[in-house]
Amino acid sequence: MSYDSGALHAALAAAVGEDRALIADLRVAFMESADRQVDLLKRARCDANWELAAWRLKGLAASFGLTALMALADEAAQAAPGDPRVIRRLEAVLDGLRQD
Repeated sequence: MSYDSGALHAALAAAVGEDRALIADLRVAFMESADRQVDLLKRARCDANWELAAWRLKGLAASFGLTALMALADEAAQAAPGDPRVIRRLEAVLDGLRQD
């Protein structure tokens, strides 16, 4: 499954215009927040913590119109806490978003 990292840039540009420095700063903030939620997923040992981190990640993705990441975060919310397959897929998506 491919993920369009250009969608993140487009969402940021739509929010702040073509200010490259601000777009770069917002991209860093987005990635740090997404990484934080994936880290929380990795450490979650109960359904409540797992679901909360997945829902936060889904909300973050929704804020930027990243529908594929939203769908995967929704899938994560339905999975068992610590599901390594879901975590690997989320990490792959975030790595793809870093490439742009």
